[in-house]
Amino acid sequence: MSRIAYFGPQGTFTEQAARVLARGEELIPFETVRLAMTAVRTGEADAACVPIENSVEGVVPTTLDGLSESTPLVAVAEAILPVHFSVLKRPGDGEIRTVASHPHALAQVREWLEANLPGAHPVASSSTSAAAVGVLAGDFDAAVCAPVAVEHYDLEVLATEVADVSDAATRFLLVRPPGDLPEPTGADRTSVVAAAANRTGTLAELLTELASRGINLTRLDARPTRNNFGEYRFFIDFEGHVAEPRVLDALTALRRHCRSLRFLGSHPRADGTRSTIEPGRSNDDFVDAAVWADAVRKGDLA
Repeated sequence: MSRIAYFGPQGTFTEQAARVLARGEELIPFETVRLAMTAVRTGEADAACVPIENSVEGVVPTTLDGLSESTPLVAVAEAILPVHFSVLKRPGDGEIRTVASHPHALAQVREWLEANLPGAHPVASSSTSAAAVGVLAGDFDAAVCAPVAVEHYDLEVLATEVADVSDAATRFLLVRPPGDLPEPTGADRTSVVAAAANRTGTLAELLTELASRGINLTRLDARPTRNNFGEYRFFIDFEGHVAEPRVLDALTALRRHCRSLRFLGSHPRADGTRSTIEPGRSNDDFVDAAVWADAVRKGDLA
């Protein structure tokens, strides 16, 4: 049985995602995303389930930073979970003056709280489950949690299916040390983090390399390198799998433009969206072109 670390404690959306991505495996909660990743790097766990982006609040910076630092980890699978919250409180009646949760969660139920608990003060916690623990301890009156939290904590459900945006969702990654990758499916995602030269047009050059090969971008984010003010790493997700000739050709081109390029994995997309292939830019086209160029190099022009 593999050991899967996840951003805990128990009762978070990440636990729900880990149940999807690692069915039947041993799940081990860690207090932070960084600690879950460290567990994989030290061998304490075989893989880690971590949140990467939310459709309402955007990317999870700690996950991006964790992937770009220390020894490499690669994503081998992803899951997308709809995000609807439960509001939990201690059993019995009592005035609700404080409502705690992770900042991303509070932002996604702001309108609901204003309409249903207008006198309650929102309080940020390290995770949705940490908020539930705080309610049990008497630190807060209510917590905005993942629905699974009620399985772990002796709290009463005040409301469920709570969300300001009805179709909000969060994407999670299963990451592990580099090794064999999932086979390409035709509906895959590849991720890299690029430390590009700090000069005019660098980002445009990177994106042009993808566009010229007909590779569709699915996400682009920037995070400071924390070395020099104004220097950034670019986190780039795009359609395709590193096993495809056109994607490998793009990666080698990106590498030429960057001070460093870290491969973050190729894996099937959770939404099943297949790669867009334009005429003249299929994998067969890249293979045929390489065969032709090799023939030219050898002087075989027949």
